Amino acid sequence: MVAIAVLDLSDAARAANGAYAVDAADIGEAGSCKGESWLQAATNTDFTAVANPSCVVNVFRPVELSLQTVRSRSDGDWSNSVVPKAKWNIAPTGIGRLGVAFYAGGAFDAMTGENLTTFAVVPATYRLSENTRINLNAGWLWDRTVDRHYLTYGLGFDWKLTDVLQWTIEAFGQAGASDVPSVIWPRFQTGLRYRPNEIFSVDVIYGRNISGENANWITIGTTIRFPVPGSKPEHHRTGHL
Repeated sequence: MVAIAVLDLSDAARAANGAYAVDAADIGEAGSCKGESWLQAATNTDFTAVANPSCVVNVFRPVELSLQTVRSRSDGDWSNSVVPKAKWNIAPTGIGRLGVAFYAGGAFDAMTGENLTTFAVVPATYRLSENTRINLNAGWLWDRTVDRHYLTYGLGFDWKLTDVLQWTIEAFGQAGASDVPSVIWPRFQTGLRYRPNEIFSVDVIYGRNISGENANWITIGTTIRFPVPGSKPEHHRTGHL
């Protein structure tokens, strides 16, 4: 039971691209903020609710600081956690150019303060065009409750179908010894993002999480962005995506 709950936390910790599991290498402009939230429900009655406020600040270079709060139910047991994370862009993305970032953080039990997991991930993004990109993630996860280390990975493809619709498909997983045999297999999910303007977007995603054997998940997520006053819209800085 504990192992499954911790795997839920690792899933939430890696969901840095809003409600998606595979992150892009981009971060916002220094001074910008956003509030992301999502609800996940599984066919086996597992449930997760996440709120993730973040802001980009200058600490020698821009760094995105976020603090997820996670409320989840696994096998009928409820848990609460907080997941602080910091993300740096190392090489900016561009059409025909590989962008690279790095982020790290940990998940903590909200009631006891116990450090449940520690993680570090390198996201890379290659933009094929203004409307398509490939995201690659490679990382490390330490499940401190059972003192086990895992390799985490992800591959995603984003395609801006119209001015307001984006389609994403991704595969992700973790490798290493586990008491839950199903976690060694990659999981898949796909979703649509509706973004009518620069400020707001909503995602509808269907697929499988790492935890919840033989369970499919539906995710509904929203993002509200607070750009720097007077700055250019995001798609003028990083492409249409």
